[in-house]
Amino acid sequence: MSATADHAEERTNPAAKLGFEPGQVVQEIGYDDDVEQELREGIEAIIGQELEDEDYDDVADVVVLWFRDDDGDLTDALVDAIGLIDEGGQIWLLTPKTGRDGYIEPSDINEAAQTSGLSQTRSINAGKDWTGSRLISPKR
Repeated sequence: MSATADHAEERTNPAAKLGFEPGQVVQEIGYDDDVEQELREGIEAIIGQELEDEDYDDVADVVVLWFRDDDGDLTDALVDAIGLIDEGGQIWLLTPKTGRDGYIEPSDINEAAQTSGLSQTRSINAGKDWTGSRLISPKR
């Protein structure tokens, strides 16, 4: 694909900038009516299959974790998500933007990530109401 085509896809597919690849197994946790449907559909278009739900019983390449302030303990949710990914996998933590119901302070995200043994590598605008944080396990 040409660089021009890559840029066009980034403008039309909000998931293009998240680094998903065809054939990846992506498990989605925390789905509800408020999630960014366009982002979900974009991920499915890139990976070429549907997202796996919370009942998936194998390891995933990536976990997409939709998390709101009232969903419980973020550190516990991240520790649980780590158990769902293959070694070298990543977690995309998606949280409501500032001012939206369920907003989580960036310092709380950073603290939960560090406590669970993850490193935050980047943050992105994941749609109208959501922000994404890419979390990875430190290299051994």
